[in-house]
Amino acid sequence: MGKKDASSVKLPVDQYRKQIGKQDYKKTKPALRATRLKAEAKRSAPGIRDIILVFVAVLVFLLVVYAFFYLNLSTELDLDLDMD
Repeated sequence: MGKKDASSVKLPVDQYRKQIGKQDYKKTKPALRATRLKAEAKRSAPGIRDIILVFVAVLVFLLVVYAFFYLNLSTELDLDLDMD
């Protein structure tokens, strides 16, 4: 009998946890959806490091192409001047 009576009395901590849980369920669906979308956007957003890396790679590629054409055309111009 003593155990039954003791189990019916809840600790204040358990009551507090139950109250917190009820408050969490009271959130509306749009609020929960907004929180979920925000978390997904944060996970899937590309970092600034990735963006800078792609930008630098494009710049290096353009520099290589420019250098190739510059060196190619400058040697052709030199050959034309030597023939005169």
